[in-house]
Amino acid sequence: MDQSYINQINDLLTTVYNDITRVEERELRKSQFKDISLREVHAIDAMTMYEHKTSSQIARDLKVTPGTVTSMVSNLVRKGYVVRMRGNDDRRLVRLGLTRRGRLVYRTHDYFHRHMVQSFIQGFESDQVQMIEKALLNLQAFLEFPVTKTKKKE
Repeated sequence: MDQSYINQINDLLTTVYNDITRVEERELRKSQFKDISLREVHAIDAMTMYEHKTSSQIARDLKVTPGTVTSMVSNLVRKGYVVRMRGNDDRRLVRLGLTRRGRLVYRTHDYFHRHMVQSFIQGFESDQVQMIEKALLNLQAFLEFPVTKTKKKE
């Protein structure tokens, strides 16, 4: 493949990633949810609306350490977005659920992403959307297991 395409696609991916983050943060600051960070919104998103996951499950989904999730969850509990629930069978097991306010954040964030994706694929035929999906799956697989090559010294 021509190096100019690779450079152009790299620039576009970087710009799109940065723009998505910037727009999400800007919209968050304009909303009624000024007291939470974008990382906390993504933790709420990982919790989902009705599943009650453990911190370990959320850490795995977010690809962060359990300690990071514990810290975020403590903040979200204090701010009224999340509740900790003890298991009925095993009281040591703590599951996390969203409060009414947490579910509102979840729905708002979901709405943003749903409209972003609809805008992204607008005007494409079904087979073209499948090609985009395949390209994104390839990218996701690479990011899951990045290949680092070093140049040999000559």
